[in-house]
Amino acid sequence: MLQPITTFDHQTIRAEFNADRKQMTLMVARKMRVPEVEVIRSLEGDIAHELDISRWEELIRSFEELGNVHVIVSNGATTLEAFGQFGKFSSTDGFFNVQSKSLDMHIRSWELASVFAFRKPSHIDGREALSFQFYDRRGDSAFKVFLTFGGHDPAPELVETYNALIGKFKKLP
Repeated sequence: MLQPITTFDHQTIRAEFNADRKQMTLMVARKMRVPEVEVIRSLEGDIAHELDISRWEELIRSFEELGNVHVIVSNGATTLEAFGQFGKFSSTDGFFNVQSKSLDMHIRSWELASVFAFRKPSHIDGREALSFQFYDRRGDSAFKVFLTFGGHDPAPELVETYNALIGKFKKLP
C-alpha cells in the first residue's frame, strides 16, 4: 500500500537513494513503498530537475534531433526497453503517437502528470546516464528516454544539448 501523499519523507527517500546512487529509482520506490516520482522529487535540485509538463509535446518532439535513444516503458508487471529515434509524430483522440521506423509509441497524453530531467550513474556500469523521465497521475513511470545508458560517458556536445533542453523546459517556480 502506498503512503498518502502528505507523509512522504523526502529526506529519508534521498538518504536511501544516496546509499547507492547507481541503484534504479524503481527499486528504491518499491523498497520504500512510495510512487517512483517521489524518489525523483526527493533529488530535485541535485540530479533531478522538474520540467514544465504543460510543454510535454514540444519536449517529446525535441527528442527527434537526439538521434537514437534508449526508451524504457514499465507497468506493474513488465518492463520493455527499445532503442530507436523519435519521429513521425501524430495525434489521434488524445493519443500522441511516435511511429518512426524504430519506435512505435502511443502516449496517453491525458495521463502525463510530471516530467524530470534526471542524471545519475548507470546501474549497469556506473557511467553517467542522462535521461528525461515522464510520470503519470499515480506517480508511476509512464516512460523514460535515456540519451546515454552506460557503456561510455556522454560526449560533451550531448551534455550541452541535454543542459540546453533542461534550460528551455525547466518548470518555473
